[in-house]
Amino acid sequence: MSSAVLPEAVWTARRDRHLEVVADLVGPHLRRRAEGVTHPVHDFLFTYYSVRPNQLRRWHPGFGTVLGGAESAIYLEYAGYAATDVGVTVSPALLEHRRPAVEFVTALLSATESRRPQLSCFGLHEWAMVYRGGEDAVRHSSVPLRLGHAGTDEVVESMNLRCTHFDAFRFFTRDAAPRNEVPLSRDDQIAREQPGCLHAGMDLYKWATKLGPLVESELVIDCFRLATDARELDMKASPYDLTSYGYDAVPIETPQGRAEYVREQVALSERAATLRSELLARCRGLSAALTK
Repeated sequence: MSSAVLPEAVWTARRDRHLEVVADLVGPHLRRRAEGVTHPVHDFLFTYYSVRPNQLRRWHPGFGTVLGGAESAIYLEYAGYAATDVGVTVSPALLEHRRPAVEFVTALLSATESRRPQLSCFGLHEWAMVYRGGEDAVRHSSVPLRLGHAGTDEVVESMNLRCTHFDAFRFFTRDAAPRNEVPLSRDDQIAREQPGCLHAGMDLYKWATKLGPLVESELVIDCFRLATDARELDMKASPYDLTSYGYDAVPIETPQGRAEYVREQVALSERAATLRSELLARCRGLSAALTK
């Protein structure tokens, strides 16, 4: 990765635009949090992924880019940055520290990209997370089940569970897990991940943030937007009744609902493929820098 020097006027304009974008994206969450109000759809993006709004606000240029001008000195207060003769940049020491993450993410995204999308899961993972679990298994206690417990169980029993994403599968109830077409484990995550999976697309945001300042913030935000849209489909297709939050159900218990789910799933997987390719290109560039 060759270094490019950004003049102060250029990078501060990118930073300021980033701050405006993030303010719009996280503003509703911050207002709800201040009022003590929870949201069963969007809170997930700040709890499961555990990236705080202040972390998302901080703009990073990505590894291999030098920030020029006097204002760049503020980045020396942030972990992972170092001064050069012409400005401030993400340090090679941070890249070396993140080597395991770079290697894992590269392997996972490369394997995922190489496979054909599977589009037959119909979002049943959320149903499997409450299957025969009673009230204790309901993950969103403030939201009712559209079909009740018995109706939810009937849907799971009438369809095949084909989850390929371990981080969804690990939340299946004890009775649901054996119903999955293939048992999943953390050890075979790279072998099972596939690009049609809604959560594989959502997790591009996780991998981009885990690489931290090595990846430019604009790509992180693009992944966040995808994760937001995927999460909305995820929950519209879930067993929960979200009409009070403004969401109409995608009733995957019906042929029409399944067809609608697949149409939206395909659109999201196409967006994810583009972002996966971009993030994988960054990872390969970082891997090349590690070999120098």
